[in-house]
Amino acid sequence: MSSRYIVVEGPIGVGKTSLARLLAEEFNSRLILEQVEENPFLKKFYENPRLNAFPAQLFFLLSRYRQQRDLAQQELFAKSTVADYLIGKDQIFAQANLGPEEFALYRQLYQLLEPRLAKPDLVIYLQARTDVLLSRLRKRDRDYERRISPEYVERIAEAYRDYFFHYDDTPLLVVNCSDIDFIEHSDEMNDLVREIRSVGRGTQHYIPLGSK
Repeated sequence: MSSRYIVVEGPIGVGKTSLARLLAEEFNSRLILEQVEENPFLKKFYENPRLNAFPAQLFFLLSRYRQQRDLAQQELFAKSTVADYLIGKDQIFAQANLGPEEFALYRQLYQLLEPRLAKPDLVIYLQARTDVLLSRLRKRDRDYERRISPEYVERIAEAYRDYFFHYDDTPLLVVNCSDIDFIEHSDEMNDLVREIRSVGRGTQHYIPLGSK
């Protein structure tokens, strides 16, 4: 595998953490997971988005920055690494949830922090239909996610599609996983691993075997 640092991304409920775990095991890589449940404003955000979006977003940005900074300082990238988030994803949620003045302030901070962090060698962007995302959210049944509306899930999924349509910072592999589960289907996983090993520059689209 030429990619030393792989990031798995995608909208809420798409299965990025599950896939990141599988890839880390497959490639004997270090696994870096986003500390979502450590955000003290997250539950409050889902209860009252308008009031709590800004502190929730700032907490996420600073938490993600510190985690990535610590990786660089400790030279942990000397070993191959798989992460379940891209620091750039922070902007997706910020733009979707913040008002214009809050987003302008957020962007100033983001632009100060982002250039200091390492870029991945490959980003895997997972896509799925909204009904699939909602089904997976219900299945994992996190207490604070029960308030998420279908409209919000669709809005975030659309924001992801727009973000990655214009994304060109690193090689990008787009994977539609609406109809497959990499955990339950080893053939699908093996096929994806082969695709990752052969991925080149630019953007490539991968249709899993079960979707063909």
